[in-house]
Amino acid sequence: MSHLDPYGGAEARGRERPVSLPWPDPELDPDPWNRDPRPATERYEVNGHRDLDLDLDHEQAPTAQFAPVRVGAAPDHEEAPTAQIPPVRVGADLDHEEASVRAADEPEPDEQPTPGKRHRGRRRAGAGRPASQQKSSGRAGRNLPAAISVGVCLGAAVLLPLFLYTPAFLLVLAAAFGIGIWELSRAVRRSGAQVPLVPLIAGGVLTVTMAWFAGPDALLLGLLVTVAGTLVWRLGDGIANFRRDATAATLIAVYVPFLGGFAALLASSPGDGDLRVLVTLVAVVLSDTGGYAAGANFGKHPMAPAISPKKSWEGFAGSVGAAALGSALLLWLLFDVAPWWGAVFGLAIAVAAVLGDLAESMIKRDLGVKDMSNLLPGHGGLMDRLDSVLFAVPTAYLLLVVFVPAVG
Repeated sequence: MSHLDPYGGAEARGRERPVSLPWPDPELDPDPWNRDPRPATERYEVNGHRDLDLDLDHEQAPTAQFAPVRVGAAPDHEEAPTAQIPPVRVGADLDHEEASVRAADEPEPDEQPTPGKRHRGRRRAGAGRPASQQKSSGRAGRNLPAAISVGVCLGAAVLLPLFLYTPAFLLVLAAAFGIGIWELSRAVRRSGAQVPLVPLIAGGVLTVTMAWFAGPDALLLGLLVTVAGTLVWRLGDGIANFRRDATAATLIAVYVPFLGGFAALLASSPGDGDLRVLVTLVAVVLSDTGGYAAGANFGKHPMAPAISPKKSWEGFAGSVGAAALGSALLLWLLFDVAPWWGAVFGLAIAVAAVLGDLAESMIKRDLGVKDMSNLLPGHGGLMDRLDSVLFAVPTAYLLLVVFVPAVG
């Protein structure tokens, strides 16, 4: 019975092989199987024994297909099996973002990591995915300290020109509505509409200026001139998608400069224009503040979940209550109007402000944007602050014409 060759198959069983010595002696039996003409000191025995004194050449060993690992030599990074993993050099300074992401992903000392599960609220940063942002400090999704700081600055930018030099307030209105037109035009581009920005901004500034110097009739005339000029400008680019672009341009012209032009009518009222603007802005601020406080603490019943999920009926009640009480006191002190008429004024301003906020929320949801821009920290864009004011100033103008006849 012939012995089984460990390197041979079934066809090698009938092959006659010389009997090898139990232990090959390099001097007596240089090559018992006549396979390798090299000296025995360079051969590697495969019969289950290994001579530890053999000086093997790496290239002639049976494992020559594996890359050698040299002790003390630094392996080439590209040839290493883990070449796809970036190396971590001990002692080297890590990039700030990479270090922060690693520190965020490291578990606490007494926390046991779960395989295949990351910590809640943490996400690894990658080439196309930034690290998770920190949660906002506000309870309603708003950075409250930044919102308060920016709100105070906006109030100062409006009230100081209004009371120190009233004609300078016209420049504030023109700049604010120009920025609002730019933000809204930029937002409607997400739907594919291309509106002419130059005639819209120029026509908006013209509309507000005409309302300041010539009254309500000039405000309507400025709107017509703005829309007509915008449509003619758009025709220069052809009639493709003209209806879509014309509709978007008309919406912007009515929404921003026409509604905002009533603020110019309030401010240009002879004798007490600055006070009319003041009571309107205070009513809007009270409405926003009361609604935010009541909604954040007691809001449980959504008001319009399909448009603005954060608005609640409790917040609406807070808006109406705060605006009514504050306006009743303010109109009584400044214009000697009966408190109940002041409360009606505040209630109407609160309803108009909430409707304006819902209207812009509906526009943003339809366009697929969260904020009109990131111009104001904690507030989003300027239009996100003007949404309530744009619906409130026409209401305030009409009511104050009835409640407070113009002086002179």
